[in-house]
Amino acid sequence: MKESVHTLEFATIGDVLKKYRKQSNLSISQLARLTGVHKGVIAKIENGSTRRPGLKITMPLAKVLNIPTDKIVELYIEIDKRPEVLFGLLNEAIRLFNVPLAARVAQRILETPYEESYSLMERLYNFVSSLSDLRFQLPLYHVIIKYARERGMQRFLAKGLLNKYLIERDDFNRLEETYNTGEEILHYVDFLSNEEKVTIYYKMAFHAHAMKKYEKCIEFGKMGHAADLTHNELKERVALAICNSYMFLGDYRALEQHLDLFEKLDYRFIIERIKFFRGTVYSRTGKYEEAIPLLRECLVETTEVNRIFRLTELFDALCKVSDLNSIKSFLEEEEKKIQIFDNDPYQYSELGRFYKLKGNYFMTNGLIDEGMEAYMQSIYYFEKIGALKLIM
Repeated sequence: MKESVHTLEFATIGDVLKKYRKQSNLSISQLARLTGVHKGVIAKIENGSTRRPGLKITMPLAKVLNIPTDKIVELYIEIDKRPEVLFGLLNEAIRLFNVPLAARVAQRILETPYEESYSLMERLYNFVSSLSDLRFQLPLYHVIIKYARERGMQRFLAKGLLNKYLIERDDFNRLEETYNTGEEILHYVDFLSNEEKVTIYYKMAFHAHAMKKYEKCIEFGKMGHAADLTHNELKERVALAICNSYMFLGDYRALEQHLDLFEKLDYRFIIERIKFFRGTVYSRTGKYEEAIPLLRECLVETTEVNRIFRLTELFDALCKVSDLNSIKSFLEEEEKKIQIFDNDPYQYSELGRFYKLKGNYFMTNGLIDEGMEAYMQSIYYFEKIGALKLIM
């Protein structure tokens, strides 16, 4: 069991240094020669005259005496509440890759009486935001969120929740949980900058689309468009998600209206896909004679990123008209060209749909083993995005 500083009989850094020095059979003079720290300084630390020695003095002594660095950090947390010391300890906990210790130091930073709470929160938030290691960022944002929630610091609650959401949303197995975090942020959206508002609206639009919450995708996407006064690729991608949502909802009139709107706004992401949208609408309204040739054209013109979506739509249309010869050659030729892009929930969802259609086709034609294999592939991709309803 790890030794806790609270269970030790000593309570000062001097006590710890003295205990370990004696265990090492070193005199103060010998320790001074090994570390370059003057023996008078060491003596004052050990006898308690210097109760809060600087880390630059303590760390060389601890290294020579083989004192665990986390023990030194734990002691400093208890005896020194100065912000600069605590931030130094936080850096040390990160260097040690001790996440629980880093979280405890962060909590102490927010509780120190030496500086006003909002100033400390600002400093801690900026420090955490500058970290590159997400394994530290997330638990430290949790400290910020908890403290801000308890004390009504709504700006930092909003910012902490936003950063937590942006980190966790990439875990596709927790889409529902992270979506709920995103919805909580919207209660505090007025405390975010305009750029942060656009970010959460756009991210939530994509998130809702991945979860097939199409009404919400449209709602969040339009809120983002209203706040975003620039013309950029991300804005066009959100427009595409909005059009996809209208298509999946079967609201083809609204889809046509938005295709016209986005075409007038010169959204290239939409203009390049208008033919595919119209071919899909033909297919979903039973106009297969118009749909299939158009969808074939779209498949020839597609990029690797779009292929699975166009492939699935054409496959679905061919299945609806029971064109068995076309389906057979289609599966033999086109399936080989599927390229899988990792960490893309839309791709995973569409791959799940493709293999489900493939399983239906095999089962309908009495090919049970092939059908079951296709269903298992479908489940595999749906599982990657936690789509339990689709799996069932």
